[in-house]
Amino acid sequence: MPNTGSKTDIETFAAPTRRTLLTWLGAGAALPVLAACGSGDAQARSFPVSYSETEWRKRLTPAQFAILRKHGTERPYTSALLTEKRAGAYLCAADGNPLFSSRTKYDSKTGWPSFWKPLKGAIGTSTDYKIGYPRTEVHCARCGGHLGHVFNDGPKPTGKRYCMNGDAMTFRPT
Repeated sequence: MPNTGSKTDIETFAAPTRRTLLTWLGAGAALPVLAACGSGDAQARSFPVSYSETEWRKRLTPAQFAILRKHGTERPYTSALLTEKRAGAYLCAADGNPLFSSRTKYDSKTGWPSFWKPLKGAIGTSTDYKIGYPRTEVHCARCGGHLGHVFNDGPKPTGKRYCMNGDAMTFRPT
């Protein structure tokens, strides 16, 4: 085939420059950060129980404040509630809202108190992108306090694992 002076398909694709590569790498690295924008749904909404940050700090221990108000996570296997076996209810440490019955608690072997079902109307959920991929965050329906996350790898009958921070809850025996 004679050369007509026009570029072939291969010749039109120049090797990417370092600037192009860095632009694409930067965009890829920024994607999780951009996806996380607006993921703080629980804190942005209003809830029936609401206090200033100063008042929450007075009402909660430092560990409770870090988890419930700042979306922290306790270290696994550190909560006294992990080994709680008595009949009763697990309450939000911030406002006393009953969250889970001891009848739905089970040992998930994860290091956090886990339940397969919350009490009706006790919790709310929102999407959390804080570690770069979506997870379902669980918060108290009354105060919006962060409790933990829910996963789809729990036991029957729900197939859910509500993986909760023990410091975000208290226990009331029956």
